[in-house]
This record gives sequence, C-alpha cells and structure tokens, in this order.
Amino acid sequence: MAEQQPQMFQLKKGDLHLTVTNIGCTITSLKVPDAQGNLADVVLGFDTLTPYMDGTSKYFGCIVGRVANRIKDGGFTLNGERYSLPVNNGPNTLHGGEKGFDKVVWKVEEQKDGETPSIKFSYHSHDGEQGFPGDLDVTATYTLNGKMELRLDMEAIPRNKPTPVSLAQHTYWNLAGHNSGDILGHSVQLWGSHVTPVDDKLIPTGELLPVEGTPFDFRIAKIIGSTIDQVPGGYDHNYVLDCGETNDGLKHAVKVKDPSSSRVLDLWTNAPGMQFYTGNFVNGITGKGGAVYNKHAGLCLETQGFPNAVNQLNFPSIIVSPGEVYKHSMVYKFSVDN
Repeated sequence: MAEQQPQMFQLKKGDLHLTVTNIGCTITSLKVPDAQGNLADVVLGFDTLTPYMDGTSKYFGCIVGRVANRIKDGGFTLNGERYSLPVNNGPNTLHGGEKGFDKVVWKVEEQKDGETPSIKFSYHSHDGEQGFPGDLDVTATYTLNGKMELRLDMEAIPRNKPTPVSLAQHTYWNLAGHNSGDILGHSVQLWGSHVTPVDDKLIPTGELLPVEGTPFDFRIAKIIGSTIDQVPGGYDHNYVLDCGETNDGLKHAVKVKDPSSSRVLDLWTNAPGMQFYTGNFVNGITGKGGAVYNKHAGLCLETQGFPNAVNQLNFPSIIVSPGEVYKHSMVYKFSVDN
C-alpha cells in the first residue's frame, strides 16, 4: 500500500468547522461562533503543513505519545528491564521523544459525513520506536456530534509486550480567536483539588499537593491573569481530576470562558489528570494569516496519565499489557455565556 501523504481534512456540523491533518492527528483550525454568531478560529496553528513537519510547531494541535509529558532522565524500568529513550527536554524525554506520534503521518481509516461527521486515524508504533517496548496499534477518532461538540476517542492495543501508554491532545486554545493576543483574561474553573508539584526540571516530585490556599486553586472560576504571577514561569502543572461531576463515563475537567466573545468551552474526559499549560514557552511564532503568537497566546488542556508515572509508583499506572486496551476519550463542548 502506498504511504499516506500529509494532507488536511475538514468536518462540519452546523456552526462547528474542524480542520485536521494526518500529521500527528493535528487540529489545525476549529471555527466556533460567539454570542452574535460570528465565527472565529479558536486554535493556534499554521496555514500550511510545513511547520507541523519541520519542528516549527511547538506541539500545536497534535496528539502526543507514546507517552505524553515528561519522563525523568529519559528512561524507566519495566519488569526488570531498563529502557532508554531519546532525551529532548533538558535531561528528560518529552511527549514521546524526538519523533513522537505528533511528527508521524497517520493513516486515514475512514471519513464520514452526515449527521455525525467523523474521521478516524490509525498508527502502528513498532517495537523499539523511540525506545519504547512492544508493537502498539493506535487509533484516534474525531467526531462532531450533538450541539457544538467535538469528541476525540483514542485507543491503543499492545500486541506483544507490556508498554507505557499515555496519549494527550495538545491544542492551544484561545476562545477570543487565535490571533487575539493572550489568554490571561480567560476565566477558568478546574475540577481538581490536587496538583502534582514539580522540581526545577518540571518532573513531579511524587506528592499530591492540595490546591486550597495556593495559586493553583481553580475550583471556583477565576481569571488566569489574577494569579499567574504567583507561579514562577506560569502554569504548566498536572491536576488530579478528582472532584468533577461525571456524565456517560466522563468527568467534568474544566470550564473556560472568554469574557470578550462570551465563548465557553467545557471539557469532559475519562483521564486521571490534566496538564493545565498557559503557553509559557511560546515566543514570537508566526502562525495563521501572519498572526504572531507570543507568550500566553493560548492555553492547553492536556488530559493525560500523570507525568513520569512510569517512575513514580504511587501514581496511577500507565502500563498497558497485551490483551488490554487503552481507552482515552474527551468531549469539548462549546457554548456562549449570554
């Protein structure tokens, strides 16, 4: 079979217009109406595919894996065997290594139009790829369903060896529009009563820190800019999703509002954690339509297994064995706050 070529695909349902590419299963554009019905593209990204392939993109919009986030010192031990991974973030492995799932071309399995438009991608990750053990078959399906909802369902099946799996969706959101400046005026309510604090290399220390009385407390909605100065570098922390209501097997993780457009995003997931990241390392990247993305131009809501869980035994395990199926779902529900 001929190798898949990088290309863009579009899904539309009512006022929700999604563009994705098979490079890294990346969301390149999502147009959402405001209170007046005006559409704006609310994700940071690029007009062409080149930046997604050449490393210009700072993980904009993609699915990261085999293991999202950081693995301490680029390695782990599993069943008595030591595995070494490429180091690409100081002394650590970040988002699957030098060529993670975000930098490969996925196969398009099917695209459906109609009442619930969807597109399904697949990728076969071979034994030893980026140092990880075992063959792994991965699928990711984006669906526009119901009223103003984008759903992502990811599955991974190990074929012959136990392996760590923790995928994450790494879109940078700006509900005022991708070219509207920073997200410091956005309001966030986050259903996590603990974070996993990190050391100076951004590796979790292993403790679970109650957010109460700290700048990490978003259990009651607040403006990001009101406390970000109290967090050195900005927010880039994993929250334990432990206090949201559940619906259809998914937990309410976060609600984000943009006062200027009245757009609201509610995210539901079945993952145990979520990295809340305020785009601290974005620095003058030229994106769609010539927009320049600077620090805090977007925020990421990366539902995931806990960072460095392979080396932190008190964290929920991310090891998946042959015969088991990794399933990770999220629903992005858009609305307006009238």
